[in-house]
Amino acid sequence: MRLTRTLVWTLTVLATCTEVPFAQPVSQLLAQDDEQSNTPPALQLYKGRRIAQTMHYEGAPWLIRENRENEERCSLMLANMDLKTGMTVCDMGCGNGFYSLQMAKMIGPEGIVLAVDIQPQMLYLMRQRMNKVGIDNIAPILGSFHNPHLPRNTIDVILMVDVYHEFSHPEHMLRAMRNSLKADGKIILLEYREEDPKVPIKPLHKMSKKQIMVEYKANGFKLAKEFEKLPWQHMMFFEKDPDWKAPESPKSDDDE
Repeated sequence: MRLTRTLVWTLTVLATCTEVPFAQPVSQLLAQDDEQSNTPPALQLYKGRRIAQTMHYEGAPWLIRENRENEERCSLMLANMDLKTGMTVCDMGCGNGFYSLQMAKMIGPEGIVLAVDIQPQMLYLMRQRMNKVGIDNIAPILGSFHNPHLPRNTIDVILMVDVYHEFSHPEHMLRAMRNSLKADGKIILLEYREEDPKVPIKPLHKMSKKQIMVEYKANGFKLAKEFEKLPWQHMMFFEKDPDWKAPESPKSDDDE
């Protein structure tokens, strides 16, 4: 039953996205992305914030380290996501599936996790973990730097855990995610707290609440609520701002 549902979801994404993320060999997809997508220039600065480099797939073991629960209280975060059976959720920057696998269990066989990453090696590692535990309600999606390849008006919740600060095209990505959400859909954003010097993460990989609000408000989101009991991270819930007026197109130059 779950395999059939995942196959249906794959076909749905194929039908609704202009670029298909997992229907062709990765080598072909990467070639198409270079030749056809006209990727806009990557930013180094956005709204006064320096953009961090993307974590390399060779660092994937760090994502499933044994002490992550003690450090970040991951189970507490998941319990406060308000996930429900049958939801469509997205794990943006899924890596090797640390959260994708757990959310897949929480939303049950009638739900689906769209797991997006720009590194095919990360998706391969996630598939290995899926096969090992017998989870099949996850649809891996190979995104690009400026396009997550998500279907429109479909997703209940997009989870981003410590990845947004690495987006080289933040406006393009936020626009695409906004379009993919249902009317009442939400982004749940986690970022290491810049305000707390005790958080043992390099400053470039932290964000302040003030900076987050500046960037998300500028891209059509408003803060719905916060959960402030995680030891290291902000946990902020954003929903679409109905009064926001979209600019003609996202900027492609560094915004100082």
